[in-house]
Amino acid sequence: MDTPKEPGPGIPLIGEKFPLLEVQTTRGFFRIPQDFQGKWIVLFSHPADFTPVCTTEFIAFARRDEEFKKLNTQLIGLSIDQVFSHIKWIEWMKEKLNTEIPFPVIADDMGRVAMKLGMIHPEKGTNTVRAVFIVDPKGIIRLMVYYPQEVGRQVNEILRALKALQTADEKKVAMPENWPNNELIGDKVIIPPPKDVVGAEERLKTEEGFDWWFSYKSLPSN
Repeated sequence: MDTPKEPGPGIPLIGEKFPLLEVQTTRGFFRIPQDFQGKWIVLFSHPADFTPVCTTEFIAFARRDEEFKKLNTQLIGLSIDQVFSHIKWIEWMKEKLNTEIPFPVIADDMGRVAMKLGMIHPEKGTNTVRAVFIVDPKGIIRLMVYYPQEVGRQVNEILRALKALQTADEKKVAMPENWPNNELIGDKVIIPPPKDVVGAEERLKTEEGFDWWFSYKSLPSN
């Protein structure tokens, strides 16, 4: 396996090490990703506290927190707000929407973290875009998604992508569109292509597929 690259200037890239963040959160001080070594991390930013779209996203993440935990995953939120603002907003969501926010929220009031992760859009002032980073247990960035401020994220898709990444790693396969509900092959997974002519000639004799380069299989049921 290739050695992961150190993060460079600007937006970090998939396959790079997640940059070290030393942050104050609503649940104490953390060094990310070191303090969560051995876990997956889903770090997501929101433009600002006490905004409607962000509130809907936080409620969705909070209500799925146990599902993320079952996948050995730590949720972490972030915005360019002070910690007391985060705490008050979290209190409001508990009181008004009957939802506890169980994960830490980074207080990035100086914007250092957002700048390091490329979350600041020059046309949107100091507010962060809706970024999502999925980081694996080795501290490597595996997925990044950036949404504009006016479009809320689909939290189930983030959960689906996390499951797909973990399955791909464990089974050494690739995942089709919308797995496990793909229109062509359902919940089956794609087998890596053969490495030589002999393998290509033998592929469809041993595996299901449309062609030697597009073969798939079912995963064992748990």
